[in-house]
Amino acid sequence: VVTVATQVIVEENDPAFDDPTKPIGPFYTESEARAIVKEKGYIMKEDSGRGWRRVVASPVPRRIVEIDAVRHLWDSSIVITCGGGGIPVVEKPDGTIEGTEAVIDKDFAAELLAEQVDADVLMILTEVERVSLNFNTPEQRDLSALNLADAARYCEEGHFAAGSMLPKVQAAMKFVRANPSKHAVITSLDKAIEALNGESGTVITYA
Repeated sequence: VVTVATQVIVEENDPAFDDPTKPIGPFYTESEARAIVKEKGYIMKEDSGRGWRRVVASPVPRRIVEIDAVRHLWDSSIVITCGGGGIPVVEKPDGTIEGTEAVIDKDFAAELLAEQVDADVLMILTEVERVSLNFNTPEQRDLSALNLADAARYCEEGHFAAGSMLPKVQAAMKFVRANPSKHAVITSLDKAIEALNGESGTVITYA
């Protein structure tokens, strides 16, 4: 088992930098948050009634800097990489890279990794066994399969929560769009083996 710390390149002009949404760090009271804004210039937002937190951008990952090393290890090791989405960096005109204050969505980082190592399946593990419509309501309907068209329609209809199931479904869609003959799976950790065998989870396919 090998762990590879990865730097992930994002674009400096990514629109996400104009609308930071990812909460990081501890919770503060409103008065504490206002003091931090005044002192450090951070953007602070209220987080689900639990208090105020700093928010940073969540830009789209474009390239994994250490991908050649990951590919080299792939056939001989279990590689743990792109943890937390990877370390966000931007590439300068002279080819150097520089860290940037952001959080890369781990689902999109996993999708990029899956593409770049030519994975057979993208499996995203979460807390629920299947993707659902009308989640946590009396009308909840679990989905065992989704094609690209239906997934896009459900995203547009707002069935999946931003920052929760939505990026997982979007990452799965991106993977099958790039690899129409392959599929992605979203399921829970304890159902991973069953899902690989087609006995659990939500399978996302191109058509």
